[in-house]
Amino acid sequence: MGDTFSPSAVLVTGGAGFIGSNFINHFLPANPGCRVINLDILTYAGNLRNLTAVEQNPAYRFVKGDIGDADLVRRILAEERIDAVVHFAAESHVDRSILGPEIFVRTNVLGTQVLLEESRRHWESGAIERFRFLHVSTDEVYGTLGETGYFTEETPLAPNSPYSASKAGSDLLVRAYNETFGLPVLTTRCSNNYGPFQFPEKLIPLMIHNIVAGKPLPVYGDGRNVRDWLHVKDHSTAIETVLKGGKPGEVFNVGGNNEWFNIDIVHLLCDLLDERLGRPGGESRGLITFVKDRLGHDRRYAISAAKIKRELGWEPSYTFERGIAETVDWYLANRAWVDEVTSGSYRDYYETQYGGGQ
Repeated sequence: MGDTFSPSAVLVTGGAGFIGSNFINHFLPANPGCRVINLDILTYAGNLRNLTAVEQNPAYRFVKGDIGDADLVRRILAEERIDAVVHFAAESHVDRSILGPEIFVRTNVLGTQVLLEESRRHWESGAIERFRFLHVSTDEVYGTLGETGYFTEETPLAPNSPYSASKAGSDLLVRAYNETFGLPVLTTRCSNNYGPFQFPEKLIPLMIHNIVAGKPLPVYGDGRNVRDWLHVKDHSTAIETVLKGGKPGEVFNVGGNNEWFNIDIVHLLCDLLDERLGRPGGESRGLITFVKDRLGHDRRYAISAAKIKRELGWEPSYTFERGIAETVDWYLANRAWVDEVTSGSYRDYYETQYGGGQ
């Protein structure tokens, strides 16, 4: 693994969101000598209730703000003597990017550029001895695969949606700041995440929510799109591993070794919930409704995580069967959280615009 990097103060952007909050909940107690500053603007997908486990920790601080606010970012980096940035903050829903691409470019591309520039100035000032900028990206930047093969870190970027194009743009900016200025950056590209605190617009929590409520289960096209699934807790340990041991300038794919057809995921969720809710077997499958396919819907993603295993010794600990069962149980045990995040303006938007994301 080579020289290990041990940060003392980490700026986490988008830390109130699904993956960011899971990362903070993992990282803070696992690294008692490190402070974590969470910068989040709290859009519809950000929820401070995701962080109740750490909010009283004196090593944790929340700052409400925009990653595009250069003055704010500059102050946080200097005042907190930040020596690592873990950048989650992004608009991340493909359907929303089709309906309104502008915010995706503004947040994902321009916001990342502001973070990079302020990080460069902070690093070059000499205020800290060592520094890392870890950019959390997605396998969607690679585009789509045929029936066989896997994305590797050398696969050319070929994004097919406004969302994935904006993430590819931010990936290239991160690369450029390393090549041009020598900024010590790292990039991770993950497969589809699932687990606790995921906003119910993505496939798994949306289906759980609708099955419980007895609502239709919208499935795009023929349901035969393939995704690799990564438990968010495994993703959190992978990010920590890359942050501490990855060589600056490198890209690491993070996958769960779990390829599933979307329709098979929906069937599994129906069966698990029928059992837990005491419904007759097969009842919830009757809620499945096939809807018009999403524009530019990538057919298959599959990721090779061989590099991160070979170079850093990381591999996922969750089987999909264990992870999905725990996820279903978490959503059933946290219905108040689900009701809160799906109320009001989101519910109105969801009902009128689309049936949910995959």
